[in-house]
Amino acid sequence: MENQYGICRISVAPLRAEPSDKAEIVSQLLFGEHVEIVGKEDRWWLVKNGYDDYEGWIDFRQLAAISDQQFKEMQDHKLLAPLSFNNVLTASDGSLYHLSPASNLPYLADGYCYAGLEKFKINFEPYDKSTADFKTDIESTARFFQNIPYLWGGRHLFGLDCSGFVQTVFKMLNIKLNRDASQQAEQGELVGFLSEVKAGDVAFFDNAEGKITHVGIMLSPNEIIHSSAKVKIDPIDDQGIFNRELGIYSHKLRIIKRFVE
Repeated sequence: MENQYGICRISVAPLRAEPSDKAEIVSQLLFGEHVEIVGKEDRWWLVKNGYDDYEGWIDFRQLAAISDQQFKEMQDHKLLAPLSFNNVLTASDGSLYHLSPASNLPYLADGYCYAGLEKFKINFEPYDKSTADFKTDIESTARFFQNIPYLWGGRHLFGLDCSGFVQTVFKMLNIKLNRDASQQAEQGELVGFLSEVKAGDVAFFDNAEGKITHVGIMLSPNEIIHSSAKVKIDPIDDQGIFNRELGIYSHKLRIIKRFVE
């Protein structure tokens, strides 16, 4: 099959493990995210996210076609929907699209962006992620998402899983992380001791089999913000995250990584 490319034309689209509406949601595409189409089965297309190479099945009607050249140009895309609950686009038919922060704004010009041939008026101030200052902005960016509920596979304002939360915060700060916690754990530089932690370091946690299953962003050597039931701030020590509601250590600390010196 020849290379084919698409772009997400709705606010958020589920990526599923199998080509079925009943299949597990493994991740999501946000508006303006570009994909490579790697397989087709009826109305379901297997796509690879151009941002993080993550694969899943999507209903093809949620995509608009783009060219090979447009796909390549999107690799360096900088303009995003900002940290706001009021990111509204107006489509050519007058209907509205409500975007989550970190959604792309492709081919922005004269107040409009484009998903394929579709034109959308932007009713907010776009955010240029290349202007972010990680050390200054990391805590406020992470705290913006506080109390958003946990959702397996979630990457949007009304549901984030643990790695989706971390990836989204870092995307807003112009640092590209992989999609899953186990993949993110392979990036960055190791921090040797909890006492050496700086705000923005990323902590990873494993299960009884030693598999990385959870991730969160350190705010200090003794506080972490992470998505577990909801995005929240919990105490952490050398054993892991202590859950006050349960009265137990809920996640066992494995390693800590740093992405900005």
